[in-house]
Amino acid sequence: MALSEQYLPVLDAAHKGDPAALEQLLRLCQPDIRRYAQRSCLISDVDDAVQEALLVLSRRLEAVRLLAAFSGWLFKVVQRECRRLGRRALQYDPYDEERAEQWLASHDNAGLRVELVNALDSLPRDYLEIILLRDFEERSIAEIAEELGLTPAAAKSRLHRARAMAREYLIG
Repeated sequence: MALSEQYLPVLDAAHKGDPAALEQLLRLCQPDIRRYAQRSCLISDVDDAVQEALLVLSRRLEAVRLLAAFSGWLFKVVQRECRRLGRRALQYDPYDEERAEQWLASHDNAGLRVELVNALDSLPRDYLEIILLRDFEERSIAEIAEELGLTPAAAKSRLHRARAMAREYLIG
């Protein structure tokens, strides 16, 4: 969500504590929050995630130090809420950071390199290719999409699946 110039006065006033501006900001942000939650949450959790994100926004807006960072902050709030609701519903967290940190701490650099090579070797050719293009050759999504004959959205999706498969191999 990129804030248009028309929202900036409302955001600024709400940030300074104006309750009417905060109410207007909540109304303006709700459609964007809902769209993002629909992409990030289980369908049954969308409404809860939207409500929680709006509640966090209303309570914590003053904590945002740079108003230019507002959009990123708000989407991070929605993403965290979707993950929290998903973990609760499924009793599963695909991005268990604590487990990833423990796994990293249990390997030395040489061991990590070997594990990474093995994880990459385990990937299907299409997934290996997109990880190599993006993470090793540092190509943009547009360049990768053009080279592979994909849409940018398809390239992003393939990259996401490839990274998820490599992470699953590494962390288990």
